[in-house]
Amino acid sequence: MSRMAKVFYQDQFAGIISETDEGYLFRYEEDYLQKEKAKPVSLTLPLRKEPYKNKTLFPFFDGLIPEGWLLNIAKDVWNLNIRDRMGLLLTCCKDCIGAVSIIPIEVITND
Repeated sequence: MSRMAKVFYQDQFAGIISETDEGYLFRYEEDYLQKEKAKPVSLTLPLRKEPYKNKTLFPFFDGLIPEGWLLNIAKDVWNLNIRDRMGLLLTCCKDCIGAVSIIPIEVITND
């Protein structure tokens, strides 16, 4: 089962980040790419149709996760494992400082 989130840039839906068994994937939304003033969410993730793939969480997204005392508060309040970088991203980065926000996508499974 993969975990996914919508990535917003300045309140515009820019793409989707997901965690799979193979690693991480980030893909810009087609509608976002077609906007005249579309900007990349990071200089390390320039605009393109092809998805970005990485074995570990992309450094840009990892950098959105709180550090230090704020990470300790998040870990204690939400009972998070600090090694679960995607879990931290999904829980802590809905209202980041800066232009990017991460909104988890609830996955419904048929058990």
